[in-house]
Amino acid sequence: MDVLETSKSLDEELYSRQLYVLGLPAMQRIQGAKVLLSGLQGVGAEVAKNLVLMGVGSLTLHDPHPTCWSDLSAQFFLSEQDLGRSRAEASQELLAKLNGAVQVCIHTGDITEDLLLDFQVVVLTASDLQEQLKVGTICHKHGVCFLVADTRGLVGQLFCDFGEDFTVQDPTEAEPLMAAIQHISQGSPGILTLREEADAHRFNNGDLVTFSGIEGMVELNGCAPRPLHVQRDGTLEIGDTTTFSHYLRGGAVTEVKRPKTVSHEPLDTALLQPRVVAQSPQEVHRAHCLHQAFHALHKFQELHGRPPKPWDPVDAEMVVDLAQALESVKGTEGEPLEEQLDKALVRTVALSSAGGLSPMAAVLGAVAAQEVLKAVSKKFMPLDQWLYFDALDCLPEDEEPFPNPEDYAPRDCRYDGQIAVFGAGFQEKLSHQHYLLVGAGAIGCELLKGFALVGLGAGGSGGVAVADMDHVERSNLSRQFLFRPQDFGRPKAEVAAEAARRLNPDLQVTPLTYQLDLTTEHIYGDNFFSSVDGVAAALDSFQARRYVAARCTHYLKPLLEAGTEGTLGSACVFIPHVTEDYRAPSSAAASEDASYPVCTIRHFPSTTEHTLQWARDEFEGLFRLSAETINCHQQALTSLAHLDESQVLTLQQVVLGVLRERPQTWRDCVLWALGQWQLCFHYGITQLLSRFPPDKVLENGTLFWSGPKQCPRPLEFDTSQDTHLLYVLAAANLYAKMHGLPGSRDQTALRRLLKLLPFPDPQDLAPIFASDLELASAYAEFGPEQSKKLHEALEIWTVGPPLEPLTFEKDDDFHVDFVAAAASLRAQNYGIPPADRTKFHHLKWTCWDRLEVPAGQPERTLESLLAHVQKLNGLRVRMLLHGKALLYSAGWAPEKQGQHLSRRVTDLVLEVTRQVPKPGQRVLVLEPSYEGEKEDITFPPLHYKL
Repeated sequence: MDVLETSKSLDEELYSRQLYVLGLPAMQRIQGAKVLLSGLQGVGAEVAKNLVLMGVGSLTLHDPHPTCWSDLSAQFFLSEQDLGRSRAEASQELLAKLNGAVQVCIHTGDITEDLLLDFQVVVLTASDLQEQLKVGTICHKHGVCFLVADTRGLVGQLFCDFGEDFTVQDPTEAEPLMAAIQHISQGSPGILTLREEADAHRFNNGDLVTFSGIEGMVELNGCAPRPLHVQRDGTLEIGDTTTFSHYLRGGAVTEVKRPKTVSHEPLDTALLQPRVVAQSPQEVHRAHCLHQAFHALHKFQELHGRPPKPWDPVDAEMVVDLAQALESVKGTEGEPLEEQLDKALVRTVALSSAGGLSPMAAVLGAVAAQEVLKAVSKKFMPLDQWLYFDALDCLPEDEEPFPNPEDYAPRDCRYDGQIAVFGAGFQEKLSHQHYLLVGAGAIGCELLKGFALVGLGAGGSGGVAVADMDHVERSNLSRQFLFRPQDFGRPKAEVAAEAARRLNPDLQVTPLTYQLDLTTEHIYGDNFFSSVDGVAAALDSFQARRYVAARCTHYLKPLLEAGTEGTLGSACVFIPHVTEDYRAPSSAAASEDASYPVCTIRHFPSTTEHTLQWARDEFEGLFRLSAETINCHQQALTSLAHLDESQVLTLQQVVLGVLRERPQTWRDCVLWALGQWQLCFHYGITQLLSRFPPDKVLENGTLFWSGPKQCPRPLEFDTSQDTHLLYVLAAANLYAKMHGLPGSRDQTALRRLLKLLPFPDPQDLAPIFASDLELASAYAEFGPEQSKKLHEALEIWTVGPPLEPLTFEKDDDFHVDFVAAAASLRAQNYGIPPADRTKFHHLKWTCWDRLEVPAGQPERTLESLLAHVQKLNGLRVRMLLHGKALLYSAGWAPEKQGQHLSRRVTDLVLEVTRQVPKPGQRVLVLEPSYEGEKEDITFPPLHYKL
């Protein structure tokens, strides 16, 4: 195969984001790559677009078939004017305009062996099985990387064959480890001591490393990669250094990533013995059934010369019969797998297989292009070897098993591919939707393309509004395919809107160049959001995402949210009364300036975010940092002087808790967890209040517990409280896992055990230490006696195998349960509304709930409003309704309500806030609260409709 000359310089401004992830050598290999793409329907168009944007050297298109109406559902390079033209010829010009540095060619003849030898990668889409087998055999024989990508309705398939001996130069995205050197001894083996002891545990036995910047033992600088061996004391063996010069100072050790070799089977073998990408046995079985369904669809096409008709039960049963008649798939060792074919799944695939959907093409086309990138750049591990993706859960659950096929028949329109799956009625509803798209960057452009192709807002009363305040820059062109060089300096929203109209002239799209934040609520206010059916957010900061999510929660609008980071990406859907509301990733606070002062998190939380951050810190300290620190001391108990305060605190909590030796049983772990509960939510709070009583007054005469400092109250442990039990259950299981002990999920047995355990004595609990200057004088310092005590406890803990540090995983139930329970209990300590759900008596509320009260004619008085609230929820609200940062005022004390009861609500608002409702404002948001004898409950917001 030939590789293009890469003498032309790389446009680093254009490819700045890719260079950051891939590096210069990989980008140069991509720039010299030659790719053949056969099939230019929806998936092929997505693959082609992505490859041209990423800057392959040349892309040759092959698809002599004429454009038809159903192509327009997912092929965005085609239009009504192209009907009857070759798909490849109709697509070439627009593809070439995406990136002038890429040669976009057309091949009009057959695919022959001589042709295939001219390429590094060959991709087939929308091809029949015979063509796939023929081309796949030739490519495997000659070492040409081969891919098959296809979608049938709501199901997608991807196959990769990179040959029997494909070398991946850089298997992972992570940067190589690097650490500063403290000392290197002369000997066999030479012993390397790192400046930071914890760095040693980032390396593994057998890792290859090299060295730089060393003074003295210069023989190591730039040496060939050396294997190392991690010692229990944290030092590293690096091989024979006997003949080297004496080490003086400085230097760094750097990991050398090892290449990995991948061996793939050819398609004819992999067809009967599929290796599928799946996470569980259930996913493997589903993938095998989808594998058989695709094979049966090929058989149906071969027998009848056409695909199954949309939602035709006769054709669907033929496909099921063909799938049952196929040879069973085999395991990795060639043995037949005893699996039952899921006939209902195959039937559903067949019924909806005639359609072509833009979102499915986008997913499969993106993954396929990523695999091409791996093939030519030799970075990151390729798929092994089959990937199946389905979105069959998009089909309505309440429909008839076999709806009327006439509703899904072609209508000679651009939505035929979509109507074949969802029907004409669904298409009509979609056209009348009105959506707001926030962000017109890389993901925003993809979303807008999808909206245009599916016909979202393309009807008379529908529409899409695109909000983005940024302007087009050169670096955008490698990712944001709606922009061209002539658009530099223009508002992204305007350019994206014009491009979307070209994709679908019926799309009603409105550009908005104002950012969405507090300063523009007069633009994006009640009137604006009342006309919106949903919001799609493609933003690059968590602060902006949180604000948009809060607006969606306020107005009860569905939110589609997506983002990327390097080669990672995420997409989430938030629906009122169905899902929880938006939560930024736990790493968000560390990734931008959303951090909080340590003293606030530990002692003076006032928001839900504070309690969640505290809970995450607790997890890290108790189950990761403590284990890592104790492991470091297993061989030699060094001085604690080098430990920072957080490490000391975690060691106290883990080692100086109620246990005096390593846990041996589940009972020990439960006892420790109970002690942690008492320490965090009762004893720690009582200690804080003993230093700073609720009535403490500062020198200036103000109360210490005022403003953002909310006076806490200690909790009393109660096994009947689900959150109390959940905390102990999760903490005990995590503690058991850290010590290599079996855990338990039996809550009933845990309740019985807790009633038998002795309650922790306050004297057995570790003292709390403060870090901020304001509290430092109130607590004992960590002195020699405490250090000695901690050393003695550490000596006990270092006997036995190393502990297992736990890294937080959002998919692990106990990890999430611990953080959720800890945050909720912390919120109860400080009277902060819980993160997601409130319950009062027989009533439950989520973040999506609100009380709605019309102002009425004439407008309601405060007395009428309070009476209406009581009627709504059956509660007697005795405390004033004070507004969210709007109506709260000292003049509204409960005892002074009587004189205001006869006043109109808006008059009282004006009196207290000196503000009148803004033009177009439809709702006044009030915050009702109830104060009983023993309860302080937060209610849903009250929307007072003006």
